[in-house]
Amino acid sequence: MSPPMSRYASPTLAEVPEDIRQRILEVQAKAGFVPNVFLALARRPAEWRAFVAYHDALMLEETGSLTKGDREMIVVATSAANECLYCVVAHGAILRIYEKKPLVADQVAVNWRKADITPRQRAMLAFAMKVCLRSAELDEADFAALREHGFSDEDAWDIAAITAFFGMSNRLANFSGMRPNDEFYLMGRMPKVKA
Repeated sequence: MSPPMSRYASPTLAEVPEDIRQRILEVQAKAGFVPNVFLALARRPAEWRAFVAYHDALMLEETGSLTKGDREMIVVATSAANECLYCVVAHGAILRIYEKKPLVADQVAVNWRKADITPRQRAMLAFAMKVCLRSAELDEADFAALREHGFSDEDAWDIAAITAFFGMSNRLANFSGMRPNDEFYLMGRMPKVKA
């Protein structure tokens, strides 16, 4: 028997409200499994809806110059700083897929400064890490460093908002003992074999 997905009892798919069940089924159809976070947070439906709405606004909306890979890279780097196993593993899988680079998530999680990423992405992560670890110290020089790599002030907002949102997510996952699905560990590591 596998360990529980969280310290708190999670509802079954049949027990969640219909709107949440439909969204979970959409994710399951795309991923091939139900990520544990969806059921772990569904124990509180109003919070689940708010969490998923803000997640989608930050991670799925095409705003500014951040790619989906950039967004996932921010999550992996800052989640590693917050020692969140769930988010590093789950978002590391998504990062590998978006970037089509099987090693990038491990590199970013362990030491983003030495990862095989672009100078632009390195500047983005430097800003994100300062938001994550020392946000009170941010000053105009931090914004200027982003601008040197083509980021706008709206991009800076996106970087900070993603960092802040996942800081909350990391803390929820850590305190609740949320475990990443085993499927995440292998995703994006090997090229898909075409049938």
